[in-house]
Amino acid sequence: MINSLKKGDTAPGFTLLDQHGKERQATEFKGKKTIIFFYPAAMTPGCTKEACDFRESESALLAAGYQLIGISKDLPQKLAKFSERDSLEYPLLSDPELIVHSEFNAYGEKKLYGKIVQGVIRSTFILDENWVVVEALHNVKATGHVARIRKLVGLD
Repeated sequence: MINSLKKGDTAPGFTLLDQHGKERQATEFKGKKTIIFFYPAAMTPGCTKEACDFRESESALLAAGYQLIGISKDLPQKLAKFSERDSLEYPLLSDPELIVHSEFNAYGEKKLYGKIVQGVIRSTFILDENWVVVEALHNVKATGHVARIRKLVGLD
């Protein structure tokens, strides 16, 4: 991955709609440690597993001072269904044009079933209060990923 967002970089800003159709800006999240995860598609098995694992760890992450944000290319209406179906309380943001995905290097070439394709690269970023990247994890697996995040932030 060329010019990948990495440890020590400042995360880019954004303005996106959430699952309720409300405009959300990166500036409203600054000042608090943040975990942003990019996932390919709401309501698919892997993405549901990852989102629900984050849901199960949300109270522990909040207690440790972290807020969660999920970002996908899905439209707000689909994110609302996903949020309601799986009781996801944290913001799910819609980036259908993949602009924010690209700025975070969470979209590009990846291998899918042995072929190189363009697509969403499942990625997670742990940011400090000033939105400096503490950890940048690209091309992660949905299963077991949240357990790894918990270790990285000192919960386990």
